[in-house]
This record gives sequence, structure tokens and C-alpha cells, in this order.
Amino acid sequence: MKEFFAHKTAVIDADCKIGKDTKIWHFSHIMSHCIIGEGCNIGQNVVVSPKVILGKNVKVQNNVSIYTGVICEDDVFLGPSMVFTNVMNPRSAIIRQDEYQKTIVKKGASIGANATIVCGNAIGEYAFIGAGAVVTREVLPFALVVGNPSKQIGWVSEYGHRLKFDKNGFATCKESKQEYQLKNNTVIKL
Repeated sequence: MKEFFAHKTAVIDADCKIGKDTKIWHFSHIMSHCIIGEGCNIGQNVVVSPKVILGKNVKVQNNVSIYTGVICEDDVFLGPSMVFTNVMNPRSAIIRQDEYQKTIVKKGASIGANATIVCGNAIGEYAFIGAGAVVTREVLPFALVVGNPSKQIGWVSEYGHRLKFDKNGFATCKESKQEYQLKNNTVIKL
């Protein structure tokens, strides 16, 4: 018995594993050998290429392309029309499927609308990629990055709020009251 919802216009290829309570909406295509966790939401007109792995509770907004080589851990948010790449130097006439690079988006990270993630770059836990950013290098956990090419402009909490560290390297998230420490350019949740 199917434990997930797929709109009648969605296409789901053979050999996919789709978790309980996942929803796949209009005109989306889930290609072969994908693994999609429980409680995910795959928006309208999304392409999930072969062998992509999405963890639990991943939210994929409309018009997103997730190419082979991408792994999204639990609780990742992919904003509208953002895109991943998987080859550094694509050419139409040259087949480079054996050159696909891996991109890992760690637990709780958010990627804003129309952002582009160049392949081979890890996105750290709870990082926040601003709308329209072009990520060309690794993003640290809890980092806030914006622009083209993206640059880090600050730090965020698990809740996505800006963290303001005091002179001793401590900050408190206003919403959750969770405390954080910045030490050696690394954020530690206390």
C-alpha cells in the first residue's frame, strides 16, 4: 500500500523509495533510484534526478532541479526555483556522467529562492543561503551567505535568526533562547 501522496500529473520512475506522508505535487518528476524520506513536500514542477537522496522533512518548493550527486539531510529547505549543478564544465556534445560531483546539504540548512549551488560544495548544518546567491565554495555550519559569488555576512541560529555575538563570543537566539558560542570561526550550540 502506498503511504505517500502523488498528484495524478506527477511522474515517479521505477525503483524509487518514497517515505510515509511525503507529498509530490503537480508535474513533478521523481527519477529512478531516488530515496525520499518521510514527511517531505515536493512542490510543483520539480525534477529529482536519478540517485538523489532526500532525508526526512525536506521541503522542496516549486520549479527546483535536484541533480544526480545531491544529498539533502533531514529538515532541509529548498526555495522556489533554486538549482543545483553536478558538472563543473558541461558541454552538450560531451558526455560527462562519470564526472558528476557530490553536493551535500546538511541538516536544517535553507537555500533561498533562485539560488544556485555549484557542485562539489558542502552546505553546513543550519546554514542559510540568501535568495539569488551563487554558492561557489563550502558554506560553514550556521553561516549566512548572500550575493554572487556568495559571501558570508553573518551567522544564524537553528531557527534562522541572525546571531549577534558579544565580545566574548557568545550569542542567544531571541526566539528559542538557545545559546551559541563562536570559537575559531565555528559556531557551537551550547
